Amino acid sequence: MVSLRALAACLCLAPPAWACDLALALAVDVSGSVDSWEFNTQMDGLAAGLRDPIVSEALVRGQAQLMLVQWTGSSRQKITIPWTRIDSFATLDHFAEQVANDPRVWRNFSTAIGEALETTIASFDAVPQCKRHLIDLSGDGISNEGIEPSELRSLLRARGVTVNAIAIEESEPDLTAYFFENVIVGEGAFVVSAAGFSDYPERIRKKLLREVTQQTAGLE
Repeated sequence: MVSLRALAACLCLAPPAWACDLALALAVDVSGSVDSWEFNTQMDGLAAGLRDPIVSEALVRGQAQLMLVQWTGSSRQKITIPWTRIDSFATLDHFAEQVANDPRVWRNFSTAIGEALETTIASFDAVPQCKRHLIDLSGDGISNEGIEPSELRSLLRARGVTVNAIAIEESEPDLTAYFFENVIVGEGAFVVSAAGFSDYPERIRKKLLREVTQQTAGLE
């Protein structure tokens, strides 16, 4: 017969029961190199990717938390859709609709990837109940302002935050390699390449599939 003291000890040693599988921060590039059509293509493609049947099933089943960040140059990063608990398909559809209709905050500024990551890291304090913390960053250029993204790797690792990226190589053919070397971090972190913005919707869908089902690999 197990004593009450022994049972209490076992309960104290038991791993936490996670209330949420994934906290996913979607960080979208709205720098000056992104025109209006390209911005809309990103937002519509992201919304469609979230509605993918496999993606949506995984997000609802895992009670995921989703958030959207628009980012561009130094001191210009904004959470435009706050953390939202995806507890039903209706909630997910509403979140995707918000993404598709999210008004653009900035238009004519530089690319501060490090500051985008720095801003987003702090937001995870609001979702400690989630097992995985992940930043999904999209961009079409290298960081040219503010803190270098590579300087945040130690902090990201210490906070247990993984960064994956989608490199939109419209005008930067070596962007995938740059993201691989300087931006992504964490176990299983990866970069997905899009030849241009027209490829973004399909590539972000595949990226989300890998993220929500915990598939890993370095580059694609």
